[in-house]
Amino acid sequence: MTNKIDLNKAPEAYAPYSFDLPDKFKIMAQDELREDDDMRENALKQFREWIAKHPLIRKCRTDAPFLLRFLRTKKFSIPAATEMLEKYLTIRQVYPHWFFKLDINDPDLEAIIDSGYLFALPERDEHGRKIIFSNAGKFDTSRFTSAQLIKIHSMVLEALQDEEESQISGYIHVTDDSELNIGFLSIWSFTDIRNLAHCVQNSLPMRQKENHFVSLPSFANKLSEFILSVLSEKLRNRVFVHRGWDEAKTKINPKLLPKEYGGTVPMAECIAQFKKQLKERRDIVLALDEMEIEINKSTIPWADSTDADIASGVIGSFRKLEVD
Repeated sequence: MTNKIDLNKAPEAYAPYSFDLPDKFKIMAQDELREDDDMRENALKQFREWIAKHPLIRKCRTDAPFLLRFLRTKKFSIPAATEMLEKYLTIRQVYPHWFFKLDINDPDLEAIIDSGYLFALPERDEHGRKIIFSNAGKFDTSRFTSAQLIKIHSMVLEALQDEEESQISGYIHVTDDSELNIGFLSIWSFTDIRNLAHCVQNSLPMRQKENHFVSLPSFANKLSEFILSVLSEKLRNRVFVHRGWDEAKTKINPKLLPKEYGGTVPMAECIAQFKKQLKERRDIVLALDEMEIEINKSTIPWADSTDADIASGVIGSFRKLEVD
């Protein structure tokens, strides 16, 4: 990818694409996603034709790395991938305070990254999966808001999602909850929870393979039990709650973690390396703000929901979360 992003939804010509990853990713793509050269070429052609003819989409990336985010997440189902893109474009516009201006040069966002709250680790695991590490206690709830928390997660994911290795092999999230404080929960409003549930439902193009929560404090147990209870069985089987790091390391290769957790690369160096990556991809991430879809009630099916719908809506949204 270059830093020059074309947002013309129907350009005269599309940039050529070649699959340049190691063979293990090609084999994985074939086995898990039904992807081969013909499938990929035909799917990209159909996807681009759909975007060009879409009456509500005004500006959109149509380069292969971007569209393959959706095609690979949906295992090359054109109807499912197009539906996901439509919702992805919609939620970005409806909730700009969460998804726009994902700028690593923003002093607050940079401070959250520097704190060690969220960053990607340098090495992939043996399956080629990218590991995203979080230390929940590093998020300063007296200084930052829930909107900034969501922006950090959005910025990190947008900076990573053009990586084809991750599109194919997926992601692992590892969270150290040992320093989690109750203020972390208090920054969320009921409306935030409702709207976020609508956003994450079938709109984020990423293959989420495992979520590990380590040393969750007792005050958060009931919340974690509730969340697990409303997840689909498939997603629930990808969530692991560990009492401590000894237990967690039976599921996670400790050599891949920061040095402070048993790995080889100090956390400060992990953060510095990832921050450099965020800086390099800054222009690409910010260019997403120029994408545009016309918003109306048909594209925002939850527009008329009321507070009376929150309880059933949140649970329903969790139940409908799709995983590959």
